[in-house]
Amino acid sequence: MLKSSNLKWLLSTLFILISTVLISNVSKAQDKVTVFAAASLTNAISDIATQYEKDQSVQIQTSFSSSSTLAKQIEKGAPADIFVSADSKWMNYLQDKNLLKVDSKVNLLGNQLALIAPRGKAFKVELNKGFNIAGAFSGKLCTGELDSVPVGIYAKQSLKNLNWWDAVKMRIVGTQDVRAALVFVERGECDAGIVYATDAKVSSKVENIATLPETSHDPIVYPLALVKSASPQATAFYDYLKSDKAKVIFTQYGFTVNVH
Repeated sequence: MLKSSNLKWLLSTLFILISTVLISNVSKAQDKVTVFAAASLTNAISDIATQYEKDQSVQIQTSFSSSSTLAKQIEKGAPADIFVSADSKWMNYLQDKNLLKVDSKVNLLGNQLALIAPRGKAFKVELNKGFNIAGAFSGKLCTGELDSVPVGIYAKQSLKNLNWWDAVKMRIVGTQDVRAALVFVERGECDAGIVYATDAKVSSKVENIATLPETSHDPIVYPLALVKSASPQATAFYDYLKSDKAKVIFTQYGFTVNVH
């Protein structure tokens, strides 16, 4: 049998060990930063997060979807620390709801719109108002939802500006985010698509037929901000997203940086 003193020592040691494990687990849970970012940023921010985690003992958790979906999730209390939107509309939406650290809001990146087709099924296009876009391809044109997903909003503006809207509006398939539109074109379920140039660049299954004129739509801007409930660790990764190291990766994927 254990002596009373030995039993006390054993219990004391077990208590210390259990406390240490619990404190360690709590610490690890706190050393996590959750980033909500537009779907078009999937590759770039995933790479940046991996690079950051190599140097810091912080876990970067990411959630990628359409900016509209993410903004609504944050509004409903989703535990996001950082938000990167593909347009100002949904960033301003959260700002109006008083859910952001307003002084942290900056325009991080820029992009372009690309008209794409499945690989091997490219068609000729002329970027002028007299071009018969309806006759250039058969089937559907995929892009984001036209009234809520940023790429769809930009696409609708461009189609109207080029005087192509009336000819193709009944053939447009609106998707939940830009990556879903890209997948539909990759599979050949849509014969054309309008996505960001960066999305066209990461896919070997589509052809970038044309870059739509920047004058045909609002400037494509990706604002970055800290959510009001952001953890202390979030500020460091927020700063890292603006750093030269991050800019190298964004540039590799085709984004423009230093947008104001």
